[in-house]
Amino acid sequence: MYDFFVKTFPRFLLFIGVIAALLAIGLVARGWTQSQVVAYQQEGPDSGLVRHTSAVWKNLNPDNFETQALQFYMNMNHDAIYKPVDPNGELVAFHVDLGETGRSISERLQDMGLIRDASLFRLYLRLNNLEQKLEAGDFELSAAMNVPQIAEALQQARREDILVRIPEGKRAEEIAQALEDAGVVDAADFLAAVRTGDTALLGLPDYPLLQDKPPGASFEGYLFPDTYRIPVNATPADILRQMFDNLESKIDQKDRDAVAAGGRTFYQVLILASIVEREAARDDERPLIASTYLNRLGPTCENEVFGYLAADPTVQYAMGYDPEQQTWWPTVPDVEDYLKVNSPYNTYLYPGLPPGPISNPGLASIKAAIYPAQTTYCYFVATGDGGHVFSETGAEHLLNVQTNQP
Repeated sequence: MYDFFVKTFPRFLLFIGVIAALLAIGLVARGWTQSQVVAYQQEGPDSGLVRHTSAVWKNLNPDNFETQALQFYMNMNHDAIYKPVDPNGELVAFHVDLGETGRSISERLQDMGLIRDASLFRLYLRLNNLEQKLEAGDFELSAAMNVPQIAEALQQARREDILVRIPEGKRAEEIAQALEDAGVVDAADFLAAVRTGDTALLGLPDYPLLQDKPPGASFEGYLFPDTYRIPVNATPADILRQMFDNLESKIDQKDRDAVAAGGRTFYQVLILASIVEREAARDDERPLIASTYLNRLGPTCENEVFGYLAADPTVQYAMGYDPEQQTWWPTVPDVEDYLKVNSPYNTYLYPGLPPGPISNPGLASIKAAIYPAQTTYCYFVATGDGGHVFSETGAEHLLNVQTNQP
């Protein structure tokens, strides 16, 4: 008997509410009619009030009488609909099963304290033709949301995140294509956001590690390689936020102090790291390669390379996509062919670092650029097994080339 009372009492209250609404409408209609009769007697059949009344009665007919009554009832419960249960409520997970009814959803919302009245919530859905629009899936709801906001949220199920692996050493175009291939974002849209180089334009915060990026420079180099969990509806700015947040978390204060102590900017560190990333296959050689390139820019190798990095990957970056080789990193038959590429990124032709990063380096290469080995090497050559042989003089280098390359 108690269970029957608990289940039927809310329906009884709803029935009483509807009856009260009907009585109220009747009283209002009666008073309105009486006023119109008086107006007719005093002002005649052409009274504007009477004409308005005829329009009111035209709209109030048996076809919409129930709707009008329910709407009246909803208006009486305005606060219960438009005021949240708890303005300070936290987000909580809420799952809707496939085929779950509006009644079941409403009752669970009430049981969780997200709404005050399950019956009122169902009436809101009914009057706004929303019950068939509720989606199955996972949601984040809060008692700080009112009834319309919860109803709106339940129409937009949160999809499963997509795991995307961004490898080390890829340029922005390759990362954009990887994101598109994973079904996350359009490659052109992501690339356009990268090329803005402007966090404010994208609605992103000011990141300390981006402060020394030259004005107008893109975000190449800052697209930190990692495995990311990305929502399917993420915008390019959302993805960049994840990458920048990740980079900021990986470079600690000790690293930042070491960059400053070395008299370099973090942007310069990224440029060097991006070259190291394209050259090195073994982690233990990254600090050696970084050291060799820094030696080429300083007095250690000034009589050997005259301040030129002469790094093949920088020229490959300048060459861009090669449709015949189907790669963004084309190779040439002879190093002399690199001299034909006229670009400030060609470190055979232009001394010093290139204008910007040529790839997006991982943490190991960034650390190697911050903490290079202490050597006097000016040259290195690949051995064909992923490693390199290092040397101090041009004569030693030529011998190593003859020994290790066909």
